[in-house]
Amino acid sequence: MTAVTREDVVAAAGRISGLVLRTPVLEVAPGLFLKLELLQHSGSFKVRGAFNRILSAGTLPDAGVIAASGGNHGLAVAYAARQLGVRAEIFVPEVTSPVKVTGLAALGAHITQTGAIYAEAAEAAAKRAAETGALAVHAYDQPEVIAGQGTTGLEIMEQTGGVDTVLVAVGGGGFAAGITLGTAGSGGSDGGGEGDGGSDGGPRIVAVEPERIPTLHAALREGRPVQVGVSGVGADALGASRLGGLAYDVLSGPRVLSVLVPDEAIVAARQVLWERHRVVAEHAGAAAYAALLSGAYERGEGERVAVVVCGSNTDPATLTAP
Repeated sequence: MTAVTREDVVAAAGRISGLVLRTPVLEVAPGLFLKLELLQHSGSFKVRGAFNRILSAGTLPDAGVIAASGGNHGLAVAYAARQLGVRAEIFVPEVTSPVKVTGLAALGAHITQTGAIYAEAAEAAAKRAAETGALAVHAYDQPEVIAGQGTTGLEIMEQTGGVDTVLVAVGGGGFAAGITLGTAGSGGSDGGGEGDGGSDGGPRIVAVEPERIPTLHAALREGRPVQVGVSGVGADALGASRLGGLAYDVLSGPRVLSVLVPDEAIVAARQVLWERHRVVAEHAGAAAYAALLSGAYERGEGERVAVVVCGSNTDPATLTAP
């Protein structure tokens, strides 16, 4: 399995420049930042990895690209494919929200909805890719995808002037692994906070998962990626049943702290994002913020913290008016 490096992340930033947005950072309290990656093209960070994977491949097959997704990755691959003028075939499980399926259709993707969870859709997509020769764009366990997602970490450190800690949601682990690499060697902040994550000088990474989908938590406990159950409010976006092997190699390092949050905390955090900041996030997009609001992660005195709000593909009507 090919290791991913910070140099790969820097190269990805150059490769996808001009194709992705430099999403804004909102300082909601002194030293507390929201990285609004939900404002990215296609509604999530996933487009970064999709572009980097496709552009790294060189000449593409006539069959185009293929991906399996709970929704957000599929939207990202479909968006990137449309921008680059190639065919996209997307497999999604039955749990995928209607909002995301409608978005895929609007982007011109060829959609197959099959299987109860992401893993079953991924199996069907792999079979189809073998038949057609289409370029497979994995949701989280490819070096180019992880490197692309890591460009978010580069932006966080540049836009905030450095932080001690980054909170990020985990599904298959590609985003958190990319951010860990993208912030490595940055030296953190100079604000005197308590977030010294490791010997490379980068910030601590707080990897946040729903209690009902603990892929990283279980992998760290067992010493390897293992199968977990998938259910709850974050299942359509954080619904990987096993952590990616590449992500495990990165996230098992000393800078990473794994925490779990209940669905109730995620639902509450999503509502708070709307009421306080007028940010419309999907449940998975609010998971990292849930760790802070619920006390699953307690911010230290003077600690500079960035929380990544990573997805907006949701029905705004499900939010309660303040």
